Amino acid sequence: MEFRSAKRAILQLLHNVAPADCPALLQWMRTTRDFDEFTQDNNDVMLKSIAEDLRNCLPLETMLSSEHLALQKIQQQPDPTVHVDAFLYDEDLIDSLCEEGKMSRNYCMVCGSHQTAPLGFISHSFSLMELKFIYHHVLPDLSGKVLVDVGSRLGTVLYGGYFYSSAMQLYGVELNGDFCQLQEMIIKKYQFTDRIKVLHEDICTQGLLLQNADVVIMNNVFEYFLNEAEQARAWEYISHNVRKQGSLLVTVPSLKDSLSGLQTNIQLSSWVEEVPLNYDVYPQMYIDREALEQIHLYKIL
Repeated sequence: MEFRSAKRAILQLLHNVAPADCPALLQWMRTTRDFDEFTQDNNDVMLKSIAEDLRNCLPLETMLSSEHLALQKIQQQPDPTVHVDAFLYDEDLIDSLCEEGKMSRNYCMVCGSHQTAPLGFISHSFSLMELKFIYHHVLPDLSGKVLVDVGSRLGTVLYGGYFYSSAMQLYGVELNGDFCQLQEMIIKKYQFTDRIKVLHEDICTQGLLLQNADVVIMNNVFEYFLNEAEQARAWEYISHNVRKQGSLLVTVPSLKDSLSGLQTNIQLSSWVEEVPLNYDVYPQMYIDREALEQIHLYKIL
């Protein structure tokens, strides 16, 4: 059915709806996600395909045995917390896994009882919605620009940048060799080599790359993977090398929260200026507002 015929058919259907039910039907049409499969663009489809490939290579918790400190820190959270990668597992997929008994949103406070409480979820990757928010609403046009993702892990930021931006070059710096291999697998399969490059390096050896970057992205990058002394050293290195005037720094959480409790000499007021963000760009029912509000943008002074 071509467009004109389809439009006439829909309008005719609306004319046949009982007047008392028409407002409810129109409200449903405006707010439902039942049309998502018809409105997804090819970029979304490609990223979901990448997520499926990565799910097939990783355990459900998306944590590797080589991540000793991160695993330990998650276990030390005051409330029971599990790692659920937001790029690999969206809310619908989590619901399906819960129904199948493969995942739970709750834990038993007293074994054998019905007294339960919500599990804490933590992710070291951006969700698809967060990626779109960053590239469509946080960052400007990146044509001719160089973006660096510090701690690129699964490569989520790099793949999002490939599809949702015009960045000239996207660099991922990742210390864990296992994750570097996964990224290289995806880069090769989807032919991203023209714009994406992953470096198996410590970010504290990449001063020149940071100095030349137009955008640096840091998502929960040090807290779970380094002890406090190492975190302080890494942040000092970042602040000394991310100095290109007018370049942009995207962080989760805020710099203030990240540096809280660390012994550093970083003076934020002389290094960066925070850029206010509009978190109301998506309908409330479609987003995790709390997750978006963790994203902060800074301009280098």
